[in-house]
Amino acid sequence: MAKLTIALILVLAPLIVELNPRWRLPMIVLEIGLGMLVGPYGLNLLQGGVVEQYFSDLGLALLFFITGFEINVSRLRGRPLGLAFKSWLLSLAIALIAALSLSGLGLVRDSLLLATALTTTAIGTLMPVLRDAGELETRFGSFMLAAGAMGELGPLLMMMLVLTGGQNHLLQPLLLLAFISIVAGSIYLSLRYQPPRLIAVLSRTLNTTAQLPVRLCVLTLVGLTTLAQVLGFDTIIGAFAAGMAIALVIKGDQAEVLRQKLDGLGFGVFIPIFFVTTGVNFDFSALTAHPLTLLKLPVFLLLFLLVRGLPVLLYRRDLPQQDLPSLALFSATALPLVVAITNIGVSTGRMLPENATALVGAGMLSVFLFPLLGLSLRHKASAGQ
Repeated sequence: MAKLTIALILVLAPLIVELNPRWRLPMIVLEIGLGMLVGPYGLNLLQGGVVEQYFSDLGLALLFFITGFEINVSRLRGRPLGLAFKSWLLSLAIALIAALSLSGLGLVRDSLLLATALTTTAIGTLMPVLRDAGELETRFGSFMLAAGAMGELGPLLMMMLVLTGGQNHLLQPLLLLAFISIVAGSIYLSLRYQPPRLIAVLSRTLNTTAQLPVRLCVLTLVGLTTLAQVLGFDTIIGAFAAGMAIALVIKGDQAEVLRQKLDGLGFGVFIPIFFVTTGVNFDFSALTAHPLTLLKLPVFLLLFLLVRGLPVLLYRRDLPQQDLPSLALFSATALPLVVAITNIGVSTGRMLPENATALVGAGMLSVFLFPLLGLSLRHKASAGQ
């Protein structure tokens, strides 16, 4: 019954989106919402079993892999990347002030952990929304992708350096250096040594049942996520690095064909399962058990918007003024990394479970509200031009 329910949701979500073309809900909003509907606190058709969680974890890995693959470093170079870096550092400063204030009130255990969670941007979650809206190739899209990439890379580096539990803090920089060296070395070797026979085989099998390039992508994904896990980092770090590595090695028309195949594998099956399972697993009882926990949810939601939204003022000379609110809303959208950070925080005792629940709840609300509002403002801005 669980498998049938998930399969039905995967088909129903895009159909519902197409019912009203004038007011298109982001697909992820429906998938999470339908997950809540069929979950333990709704119709109780899904309980979030082991098999479903396995496919969900695979979907999360593919989401970050495709995000890394989509990020065109050469296109984001220069002004977009420079502004993204500055705005994220400003976000971190604002987040630290907010987290230290909450810590002073006795509401937070680890200020740095909370600050890191507040600086995230769910660019992987936003990617299908931006692509469906035709924003990826626009000037706005370039700045948004750079801001989103920094909103992933910045917190990921923070996680690798200080948030992974169970590692000697003096050893962590060495492990990080080892991971980066292995990834960089693999990319260098792949670019340096490209035997003509191997290239011919890859080209020939791209459109056959062998699908060797797709299988190599999966091998790279599994290899780097396993390496990240062995070194004590979160698997999403390995997935993101794997996507960027493949994007640097494969160029031209073949890269576009491969992207379409990866989209079919990821967004057609596994990534929607991750979003549905996120809705199913959301613990409403923990949210309502303590009134203070419920009050923290809108506070964290507002902090997401302030921390990632205020720094968009740095873009006022590069983007039209009417685009800044949309950039703020998209940049403040957060979920997958928030889930990862809160899981680490709770498991290591550095985050209160009720704070983790409120943060994830705020992240889910940001996914529900911010992309929808951002797209609406973008459409109004475009219509007014």
